[in-house]
Order: sequence, then structure tokens, then C-alpha cells
Amino acid sequence: MSKILIVEDEESIQRVLQKIIAKEFPKYQIHSAQDGLTAVDLLKEHPNIKVVLCDIKMPKMDGVEVLSAAQKIEHEATFIMISGHGDLDLAVETMRLGAYDYISKPPDLNRLLTAVRNALDRNTIVKENKRLKRKVAKGFEMIGSSAALDEIKQKIQKVAPTEARVLITGPNGSGKELVAHQIHQQSSRSKGPMIEVNCAAIPSELIESELFGHVKGAFTSAVKDRSGKFLQAQGGTLFLDEIGDMSLSAQAKVLRALQEKKITPVGSNKSIDVDVRVLAATNKDLKAEIQEKKFREDLYHRLGVILIHVPGLNQRLEDIPLLVAHFNQLISAEYGNKPKTFEKEALMQLQQYDWSGNIRELRNVVERLIIMVESTVGKQEVIEFASK
Repeated sequence: MSKILIVEDEESIQRVLQKIIAKEFPKYQIHSAQDGLTAVDLLKEHPNIKVVLCDIKMPKMDGVEVLSAAQKIEHEATFIMISGHGDLDLAVETMRLGAYDYISKPPDLNRLLTAVRNALDRNTIVKENKRLKRKVAKGFEMIGSSAALDEIKQKIQKVAPTEARVLITGPNGSGKELVAHQIHQQSSRSKGPMIEVNCAAIPSELIESELFGHVKGAFTSAVKDRSGKFLQAQGGTLFLDEIGDMSLSAQAKVLRALQEKKITPVGSNKSIDVDVRVLAATNKDLKAEIQEKKFREDLYHRLGVILIHVPGLNQRLEDIPLLVAHFNQLISAEYGNKPKTFEKEALMQLQQYDWSGNIRELRNVVERLIIMVESTVGKQEVIEFASK
């Protein structure tokens, strides 16, 4: 059962608060403490405390120290500070330190209940955001134990904490975007945005506007100012997927942005400073593209400080059982069903195919088998449905 903690050394105020909160929030169990040390012990004992109403001036340990202790043990409770008239400056300071709100003594009933209600709502939103982040991170896991994948993971661990630009190569569907996401998640920029741009999906005449933004009137359909992907990725990571399909004019602007750490929106003459780590990926042989004058050599060297090649699935067939188990869990959960059972012979049969579509193709096959097969996937079911 979720809990609310009241930390107040004045017994009369504590009783009033406990009665009011218990009546208004009957689904929550109410705990109380008369000093900061007891409050910290309760926080350690009860991780499901959602909101803490905490007095600032108390014996043994004050409210600021309780807040600090809660943060050190990484408790997720939302703090509302209770302050006397002489403590208002300190109450504002606690908000800078992480408290959500403060209530002056004697507490106004409506103000108190509104603050607790908002704090509970905030707690729910924060929890949901963390759940979604975990779900997103799980969707970008790199599954497998092959030597090729282990080598990639080791490279990621070395390069992620740096600011080095990384060029990721490999065939379509091999998981280049997973490498980019792992680099971002393991970097100091992980709290910042990860913005993806598929350069192959954007018409050449729009790519510059997409990357650098534009000002109103820059071209016919530019009816208002628009920020580009570089600015959207400020403080985080910009992933340029299929960089080999970018026009030469856009390449020149990207090169300038990397060199000067500035961008100029289309139709503007003002430069904007950008703080962005750029990762790029391609399924093309960029050295061959350079020879054919389709890709700038100087941009290649700017992007490719570190090179990571992602092999196709045919070069890591031993990872197929783990990938199938991963997709089985993931896809079954999406459909709200129990995972299917894949027999050993079925997995061996999957390892015998030519996976020209790589991991993306394997995922589609697993999804097809989950939909079409009742409970157990055997060799015959793989033969019947895998090539459809």
C-alpha cells in the first residue's frame, strides 16, 4: 500500500495533519515522525512512501537534512516542506535543492490538500516517465553473445564516455541504430535528447531545413520560424542515419557545423552555437562514394573519428536463439499473450537460412510465427511460415 509520511515535531500540528490527510486520501497509509532521524529510518524502511510533508525546524535533524538524506538513498518520494514564517527563505532554498513545494504555518487546509494532490500526481508522472525510459532502453538492447557483438560492445564502452564522433557502418537491418542508442545511453549526454534523422527519407531540397531549421519566408512554405534537428539535439546526441544519401550541399553545411559548432538556419544570416555530439551511420561504402565524388572526403574524416562496423546476421548466426527469445518476449508482451515455445529444432532451422534482411527480417519472421502458431513452434512451422 502506498504511503504518505508526515514529519512534524509539534504534536498538535502532527495530529491535525494526520487526520486531514487520512480523510482526504483514504487509499494511502499515513505514517508520522516527530524528528528527522526517525523520518529517515522510515524512508529507508518504506520505499513506497510517495509524499513527505516535512517540517523544516526540528530536533536531531532538520528538514533540509532529511531531504538531503532521502536524495542520498535515492528515495523517490516527493517532498513538501512545512515552514514557519521565519523559515520562508529556507523553504525556498529547499525547493532549489529538490523539494516540490512548501506550506506556511499554520497550514491553510485547501492549500495543503492541493499541494499533496499535485505532489501525488507528479509522483505518478515521474514514475511513468521512468517506466517509459526503461521500456525505450529495453527496445534498444543489443542481444547476443557472439565474438563479433562482444567486440562492438567493448568499443562502445570505450568510446561512449568521450565526445568522439562515431561512424557506424553495416548492411540494412543489422542494428546500426542500436549501436548509436547504446553510445548515447552510456555517455554523459544520456540525460539530454537523442534526435534521429533518416537522411535517405528526406528530399534533398528539404534536408538543410530539417537539419538547421529555417526562418519565416525563407521559401514558399516557410510560414513561420522552425528549429532544426541540430537545435533539438542541443546538449544531447544527433544521429544521422544513412548519411551516405545526403546531398553534397547539405554535407558542406554539416561539415561547417562540426568544424565551428555553429549552424545557420535557412534564410538567416545569424549563426547559432550548438552543443551536439554527432553519430552517423551508413550502409554504403563511403570510400567508394568519395572516389565517385558523391561524398566529401573531409566530412568522412570528421565523422569517422571512431569506426564501428556492424556485421550482418549471417556473420553471427550463433546469436539467433538469443534474438528469437528476446523478440518472443517483446512481441508477445505487445500482443498481451504468453510467449510461444520454440523447440530446439526450430531454432536450428532458423540458423540455416540466408538472412539478407538481417535482424529486421528475423524479427518479422518471429512475429509471423507468434501470430500464426498456436503454442509451440517446431521445425515444420518454421519451414511453413518463415519463407512466406
